Amino acid sequence: MHEPLELDFSVKYKHRIYFTEGAFNVGNLILAQLLQSNKVLVAVDVGLITARPALLTEIGAYVLAHKLSLTRPPFILTGGEACKSDDKVVQQILSAIEADKICRHSYIVAIGGGAFLDAVGFAAAIAHRGVRLIRMPTTTLSQADAGVGVKNGINAFGKKNFTGAFAPPVAVVNDSDFLSSLDARGRRDGLVEAVKVAVLKDGDFFEKIEKQTAQLAGGDKEILAEVVRRSAELHAEHIATAGDPFELGSARPLDLGHWAAHKLEVLSAHRLSHGEAVAIGLALDIICARQAGLFSTALTERVLTLLEKLGFNLYADELHLDGGRPLLQGLEEFREHLGGQLTLVLPKALGESTQVHELSAAVVRCAADELRARVRR
Repeated sequence: MHEPLELDFSVKYKHRIYFTEGAFNVGNLILAQLLQSNKVLVAVDVGLITARPALLTEIGAYVLAHKLSLTRPPFILTGGEACKSDDKVVQQILSAIEADKICRHSYIVAIGGGAFLDAVGFAAAIAHRGVRLIRMPTTTLSQADAGVGVKNGINAFGKKNFTGAFAPPVAVVNDSDFLSSLDARGRRDGLVEAVKVAVLKDGDFFEKIEKQTAQLAGGDKEILAEVVRRSAELHAEHIATAGDPFELGSARPLDLGHWAAHKLEVLSAHRLSHGEAVAIGLALDIICARQAGLFSTALTERVLTLLEKLGFNLYADELHLDGGRPLLQGLEEFREHLGGQLTLVLPKALGESTQVHELSAAVVRCAADELRARVRR
């Protein structure tokens, strides 16, 4: 009997996130320096073109000024949750990669919201076992959280992100100019991820958001950009320094409220945006933490009030659909997604959290009842 050959090795990644304004202004050199003389395929979320029709002209002028090697005009594709509902966008990107002879030394630049980046990123991750990807998130949600992460994927079997891959982008370019083209709902959506990560990681940041609630709710561009940046920093620092960037364990330490949110999105047929579903899921988990004796009543009220002042509705009928049974299935689906033991993160104080491995149906139903009663009041 021979002993097995066991070899340890590690791969070093550089996670680069640029914060800028006017990335396609000819004088802004970030993209020009990243792309240099390599082949480039640019994919753009169609919703962004609708909101900002001059973007294609801006891209064209930038490409011409810096002599970038685009293989075709910007490839405009379905965005939003629809682009994750099947593999159509993934197949379109794969076909373009093959047709344009995009290789592992070429670049794909994905410009759009979080769902769009997920779908294009998944195609980039599986083509040639990995094509270089540059993400340009265009929403508060993607700039504050999803766009600065290392996950890609699409939905399948009625489950969020069932099909996907971990693949760090070559770079993320967060351009605050894109936030100006968002409507009130779009601006608000990403703020819930800022509140979530503040509760988990940074009490001072939470208090800063509290003090700036009126400006954020009113769409103050400068303050919005500051909050988005701090949220992105906290998310990225966790990925780079917490020891499990590809989630090999059973925990998702930044996914407070997400087990319920993912299920609510599906149950509502995506009537609820991701940010709206996370706000409800966050409120649900905060109340569960209070009921478990982990989080104080005063802090619970502060978090719920902040979410409400930012404009989030903290209740949806799907919480009580069929007696809450479909919602509770979300716990098992959340466990199954990572495997192993159910592991949820719940707050103990602002900036401090713990992991729990059980959440009873009675506690969840009681929290849902409380949210319904709160909204009715």
